[in-house]
Amino acid sequence: MQNRDAVFLEDFCPKLHDRRWRKSLHSFTGKSCIYCGKHSESIDHILPRSRGGLSVTENCVPACLSCNGEKSDQEAFTWYRTQSFYDPRRAMAIRAWVDGDLRLALRLLQWVKPKRINEKDSISQNSNQDFLLKAA
Repeated sequence: MQNRDAVFLEDFCPKLHDRRWRKSLHSFTGKSCIYCGKHSESIDHILPRSRGGLSVTENCVPACLSCNGEKSDQEAFTWYRTQSFYDPRRAMAIRAWVDGDLRLALRLLQWVKPKRINEKDSISQNSNQDFLLKAA
């Protein structure tokens, strides 16, 4: 049986496909807003639908309700540059997302949120460095 001969549930229920697509967008960013980093609750069109933007992965990003509502039908990059939480790394991630390079976009978003080192780990690392300096 060929793959094209199969019948998929999504063929009969397009809303199921849309729901899975929306969940996958949120899971890409760990359910965080691509603009400010807060919890994402909606999908925002980078190029608004009112200006001809399509509902495709390259044009849709996870956003919190406040960013999505405040951006309204403005173009994302001009709006984002005026925000107090503007971060050039996030801006580059949005540009990579629009260009279809989700892998680069996700890597840039990881750099925005660096992993924190526990205080105990940093203390033990500092003592190890001191020991190495004394030994030399």
